[in-house]
Amino acid sequence: MNIAFKLPPAAILALWLCQAHAQGDADHGIQLYAVRCAACHSVEYNGVGPTHNDLIGRRAGTVPGYGYSDALKASDVVWDEASLAKWLTDPAKFIPGQTMFISVPDTQERADIVAYLLQAGRKKPATPATLEK
Repeated sequence: MNIAFKLPPAAILALWLCQAHAQGDADHGIQLYAVRCAACHSVEYNGVGPTHNDLIGRRAGTVPGYGYSDALKASDVVWDEASLAKWLTDPAKFIPGQTMFISVPDTQERADIVAYLLQAGRKKPATPATLEK
């Protein structure tokens, strides 16, 4: 017999809501990114923090032209949904010795930012304007 049939309907609903809540909303994520991340990061260029262009699938600490901490350069982290969620939860715990001091403690906000980065953090195709530079 399936365990779900033994649970009261309210418990089943609560479990379903928790799963639905953990999924990220990229549209809300772009708003959160603008408020929480854009002071240091961009999906276009390096700033105070490294660019998030081509983030997904990239090994941490490898953006050309950015001065990373030794901890990030030495890490084996590859950015994906799970690693981004861990990073944003507590960067200092995830990669001790790194220098990012911002975290996103709210589970849904973190999921929304990660959902946005999963879309925006893909390598941007070259355009005629970028090829001329």
